[in-house]
Amino acid sequence: MRGELDFFGSLKSRVALLKGHNAEELFAKVKANLIFTPGAKKLCTCLKRLGFKTAVISGGFLPVAQEVQKYLGLDYAFANTLEVDETTGLLTGKTSGPVVTPQRKRQLLATIANVEGCEIQQTIAVGDGANDIPMLHAAGLGIAFCAKPKVQEVSRFRINQMDLSTVLFLIGIS
Repeated sequence: MRGELDFFGSLKSRVALLKGHNAEELFAKVKANLIFTPGAKKLCTCLKRLGFKTAVISGGFLPVAQEVQKYLGLDYAFANTLEVDETTGLLTGKTSGPVVTPQRKRQLLATIANVEGCEIQQTIAVGDGANDIPMLHAAGLGIAFCAKPKVQEVSRFRINQMDLSTVLFLIGIS
């Protein structure tokens, strides 16, 4: 997500490649092979203990985001929904519901802040792709994490070592 491709066109073409695959089998394989960024569990566990609400807002797909939510103990998970033929259990090659665009990521962050009774300026967002830029700019603390060059250029805060727990230092926790 370097910001060089049309977001909708790219998503549409990637989703079309999944047409005909058994949804349950495909996502079982993906979930079994998930590799979490070092420090992710530590970061989320610490934030949870401190009373923070946490979320994954992904341009990926909901079953994977929900697995991330479950493993990390997150409060929210938002991602794209793949359409499944209910009679065959096969993916149709299309999405259903609202697409998680860069603008939707920003809106979802604002919605979470509203639901949790805080201002968007009191939120922290971490992202690595161009699709995260609006969300990073809307957050009180937007952090480019091992991000693409375009995101690095427009972000005030950057972490370029592969350990998500270093986010804690930016919020004053050692």
